[in-house]
Amino acid sequence: MQNNILNSLRSINPVDGCKGSSQVYALNPMSIEKPNCHRYGSNYAFNNNIRNKNKHSSLSQPSVSPDDLLPYGLPSSDLIDPPIDTFLRSVDIVPDLASTYRRLDAASPLQKFDIYLQQYSILHSLNDPKVSRRTLRSVRQHAPNMHHKLVLSAWLRYERRVDEFNPHSLPFSSSTSYCDGPVLECPQSALDPGYHPDWIQEQCPCRRTVNAPSYTTNLSDGTHFYGQKEYQVGGDVSFCIGEEEVLCYRNCIAALSPPLRQMLYGGFAEAKRETINFSKNGITVEGMRVIDVFSRIGKLSDDLPPNTILEILTFANKFCCESLKTSCDSWLTRLLHGLEEAILLMDYGLEEMAHHLVGACLQVFLRELPRSLHDTRVMRLFCTQDGKERLAISGHVSFSLYYFLGLVAMEEDMRSNTTVMLLERLGECAAPGWQKQLALHQLGCVMLERNEYEDAQRWFEEAVEAGHLYSKAGLARAKYRRGNRYAAFKMINNLVCENDAVAWMYQERSLYCIGKDEKLRDLNEATKYDPTLSYPYKYRAIVLMEENKIEAAIAEIEKIIRFKVSTDCLELRSWFLMAREDYGEALRDIRALMTLDPDYLMFHGKVHGNQLVDVLQHHVPQLNLADCWMELYDRWSAVDDIGSLSIVHHMLAIDPCKGVLRFRQSLLLLRLNCQKAAMRSLRLARNNSLYEHERLVYEGWILYDTGHRQEALVKAEESISIQRSFEAFFLKVYALADTLMDRSSSSYVIELLNEALKCPSDGLRKGQALNNLGSVYVDCEKLDKAADCYYNALKIQHTRAHQGLARVYHLRNQRKAASDEMTRLIEKASNCASAYEKRSEYCDRDMAKTDLRRATELDPLRTYPYRYRAAVLMDDNREYEAIEELSKAISFKPDIQMLHLRAAFFESMGEASAALRDCEASLAIEPTHSDTIELYQKVSKQVHMN
Repeated sequence: MQNNILNSLRSINPVDGCKGSSQVYALNPMSIEKPNCHRYGSNYAFNNNIRNKNKHSSLSQPSVSPDDLLPYGLPSSDLIDPPIDTFLRSVDIVPDLASTYRRLDAASPLQKFDIYLQQYSILHSLNDPKVSRRTLRSVRQHAPNMHHKLVLSAWLRYERRVDEFNPHSLPFSSSTSYCDGPVLECPQSALDPGYHPDWIQEQCPCRRTVNAPSYTTNLSDGTHFYGQKEYQVGGDVSFCIGEEEVLCYRNCIAALSPPLRQMLYGGFAEAKRETINFSKNGITVEGMRVIDVFSRIGKLSDDLPPNTILEILTFANKFCCESLKTSCDSWLTRLLHGLEEAILLMDYGLEEMAHHLVGACLQVFLRELPRSLHDTRVMRLFCTQDGKERLAISGHVSFSLYYFLGLVAMEEDMRSNTTVMLLERLGECAAPGWQKQLALHQLGCVMLERNEYEDAQRWFEEAVEAGHLYSKAGLARAKYRRGNRYAAFKMINNLVCENDAVAWMYQERSLYCIGKDEKLRDLNEATKYDPTLSYPYKYRAIVLMEENKIEAAIAEIEKIIRFKVSTDCLELRSWFLMAREDYGEALRDIRALMTLDPDYLMFHGKVHGNQLVDVLQHHVPQLNLADCWMELYDRWSAVDDIGSLSIVHHMLAIDPCKGVLRFRQSLLLLRLNCQKAAMRSLRLARNNSLYEHERLVYEGWILYDTGHRQEALVKAEESISIQRSFEAFFLKVYALADTLMDRSSSSYVIELLNEALKCPSDGLRKGQALNNLGSVYVDCEKLDKAADCYYNALKIQHTRAHQGLARVYHLRNQRKAASDEMTRLIEKASNCASAYEKRSEYCDRDMAKTDLRRATELDPLRTYPYRYRAAVLMDDNREYEAIEELSKAISFKPDIQMLHLRAAFFESMGEASAALRDCEASLAIEPTHSDTIELYQKVSKQVHMN
């Protein structure tokens, strides 16, 4: 009986996995290449991007044992080394951010572009998609020329993953020519050569109404019309091509370029001739006639054959006719509807130095990412020296181009030759300083992934020489992999001695310690200085498991899962739960894990997660769709987001095309701060929508969650115009709330929420709407109506409404009732850090400290507890302890509120320079933070006076 499940797993033919089913990809341990200890895009698994098309296995045995489900044993601490981060990492991010903000005032357009790009590279380490996207929009807004505009527009578009939208829902044959997104992603505006940082306020060119011109010719009086322009037939010079002549006006042809003017009016023989032989200039009669018309009215007809335009482009290039060349460029860009046309026309554009056409083709390549990465013709252009030189001649090579390409390539496949070549080109484009540091460091990371340790060591050494201190971690790792453990330890040990309280240094040194006690001591120090690092929790949990302390192991890994959900930690807990024979909870974690990454491979990259789901679900009670909904209500009421996510995953297995379930999934993922997975669920919800009004809502939420509030509002209104729905009104409320926060707008928001509540929806969403409506009533000081909303929300199990009701009690000066209400929330959601944090506001000082200490234990990323403790210390005249309390949190979470508070403390202590630095760093993260702007202006005057 014991081996039935194991035999079922091993009896599956691995070849079937290639036919579309989700199976075990390599089940014989002896035949599997040992996973790299340093390769963890998903830490235990190779990310081979095999898409899940799962078919349920039919397993007949009702019993299972841990040995059956753990055919490869429990996880080993030797196989979970943390990855080397591929981004720039500062020892102290605050001075670096402050420096970028300080330099913006006196910067030129190109310098502003570079500074914002540097800000983006620094902020990338915060792992906050909203902050990164906001900075990336600033980079695009300050793009100084066409090339940088098209690169950044494509980059922003890629961040929304428009490539995953169902192409059949788009009105054109290719999404590259279709613009229905934010203004800064507009393909037409990206091809504008000018610098227009304020253009973001204008309307997207794609949405302006333009009357198409009509074309008529040969009217009775000899007048011709081209579009809306009139010209007369005739001329005073003939161009002879073969046996035919084309009559033109000499002054019009001469005006096309200085060479033609010199030929027709200078000292050449043609200046005195009325007939000029043009047979050997590569132009046909049809082409010359088009040139004649263009010379008179300055436009090309839309109905010309493409070959004629290419012929005219060659002519324009030969005779330096810039206006004609530009018109040909623009005309040819209209032929671009996909990758094939762009590949064909790119060669013409490069050959004829048609920079606008090259830019348009390049835009198609970038907007087709990541698909275009797999086209050898495109990669030959980007990756080879010859291709790069050809692009450079046309002005379409830059650090930003290869920065973008490198990021996409590393995300697709860190080990590929394409990734290496693109990063090599990035290094060639990099200027000394942060650009060179980044390029060299990323090359080192890729070589480490490829097991090419000697090359990795070389690149990391160069990055260190360029000034990137964090590359020493990569250098030590490369030396360690080459067998020089002592040299690696010595290098990182020196770093620890030279720097104070840097968490990643302690974590890195722990890898090279000999004894377990020394290793654990370093990892405890790493957690002390940065509780968000996952590796220390994982290692400690595995050590406890090896000592057969399974409950302690689960408790240890849960410490980080409570506030930072990741695939590797969920897998580790599921591993422990299977060893404890708790298959229901193990299945919960694996379902949640597969929601985060549908391609995840478990057991050190040997078994697809969905395969384990198939096995486990036959050994837990089976639920139908109705049971799932009941379970979802219970999990939601208990504020069990991971459990809720698991139930939704189960429901989607029953009904995979249910868009509303995908949307529910995205909401849960956002609550768990898994924004990348949330966006994927939203895109799937959008693609599975059966109705236009639903699709518009989901597109609106994608825009809202990526920071495009105005565009989201437009989508909501379009959806409501088709059909009034709960989600459309709800989206409109959220979009308006970020733009109209004054009291006068509250009545409109209330009206919209009431309209939403009139529309059909499930109780879970209506509970959220009632909760939000209560919040608006509180802001309007309508406490009775707010309380009614919260009571109604609690009746349909919206547990978070306890928090709103507590706020109402507090405003009524009923602090005991408010505290009791939050206690009820804590009883239902014992691991909810926000509940402890909120209850602290209604308690005495000692109880508040206890609650906030618990809140920090549950979620170190919550900033209010640090700010409260710092404020208390300041009240007690313990200024430096208050600064230390804030600095401890800022070192791993440079939050704008904490930076602002520390700046205020510094200012009150007379340390204006330190206050100015913190203000500048805060404004680099959030440039519109009004309180910080006010403080910044105040301390700036103090610094200048001194």
